[in-house]
Amino acid sequence: MAITYTPDWEGHLLAMAQEALHPAVLRTPVPINDEIKLQRAYTECAAIIAAHGKTFNLATRLLPPTTRRAIRALYAFCRVADNIVDSPDEAVEVRATRLAAWREESVTASPPPHDLVALAWADTRRHYDIPYTYCEQLIDGVARDLHQQRYASFADLATYAYGVASTVGLMMLRIIGTAPGYTEEQALPYTIKMGLALQITNILRDVGEDRRAGRVYLPANELQAWGIGDQDLVVGGASAGGGSGPTKGRWHDFMRFQVARNRALYREAWPCIKMFAQDGRFCVAAMCALYQAILDDIESHNYDVINRRAHVSTWGKLRRLPGIWWQNR
Repeated sequence: MAITYTPDWEGHLLAMAQEALHPAVLRTPVPINDEIKLQRAYTECAAIIAAHGKTFNLATRLLPPTTRRAIRALYAFCRVADNIVDSPDEAVEVRATRLAAWREESVTASPPPHDLVALAWADTRRHYDIPYTYCEQLIDGVARDLHQQRYASFADLATYAYGVASTVGLMMLRIIGTAPGYTEEQALPYTIKMGLALQITNILRDVGEDRRAGRVYLPANELQAWGIGDQDLVVGGASAGGGSGPTKGRWHDFMRFQVARNRALYREAWPCIKMFAQDGRFCVAAMCALYQAILDDIESHNYDVINRRAHVSTWGKLRRLPGIWWQNR
């Protein structure tokens, strides 16, 4: 079974990014003059990324110190939102209220002095003039996990991925800056696809974990086209290698299509690497290449994304870095 890959979502997502670049109302944070508290705030962000974002943390080590701490503040801002939504012991209404409060704190001109992540993020937003609409688009994307467990089509999924991942790439572009000869607007479509590619990799890696949490991100029309049902996304199902016969074959064909499309997104996004300023290019290239390696791991384990979580070891990441550097030097 095959589905024609038609990127009908591109224009919609590009319009969202362009709208964010030119907001009707500006919200510029006020300067934070307490240097000691500010240092504590950035240290807190570094601790958060070290604990929760191993690949991202490794990639940020390739950045100059000032840029590195700003990217880590961006990660911490995103992580706070994710942690709120992924709190299984709290009612949906409670999480929605907390996320709304974080939305206000993270885009306000004067964040509360007790919130270290909000302080670091406000300082970063001010220093790099990050459009607050990107922040709101990200939180809107994360908020979908509170009430939406299925996605009808890839176009629907792409809109979600833009909110939770492409916005991160677009804010990274503002922090790292563009290379001579390129403009931010030229880089937008490629950066959007980079975010989509990274998020789709996350989705393919976490099929089993997400299914156990009651979420299925894989496009429903594509699952239906290949004859894959919910029973195939649990331990012992076709996706776990426990199925047999036609269902298992359909799962492999389905996943081959998903991985191929994901790799196509990486290829289409790759030109954005050279559009980033030179001192941040290696970091972005490493992040993309290390995530692509997860696809290799998925394939090498017979597309079993239920019994195990695909990953690349620390040594596997480190040994790839020289090749990534050579390719992008």
